[in-house]
Amino acid sequence: MPHPAILRNVVEEYRELVALHEAECSSRIDTQLLDAACALCAATGARTIEAALAAARQELEAADVAAAPAHPAATRRPAPLRRSA
Repeated sequence: MPHPAILRNVVEEYRELVALHEAECSSRIDTQLLDAACALCAATGARTIEAALAAARQELEAADVAAAPAHPAATRRPAPLRRSA
């Protein structure tokens, strides 16, 4: 599986091309959409675009969980020490 940032870019490109295809059907967009679908299938090892999108979603969710801090308090800065008068 490719790095999550690369996988996320491929998924975004595919989704953008799907939206373009729905708005404007042309042979150029068809070709780009097919290329993006093939890239996504190759990146995930899937045989269908549906399976590739599902695998990518699962992989990206796992990457997001792994990148999240273990505890929300771990991202907070400690309170400054107060000096007694």
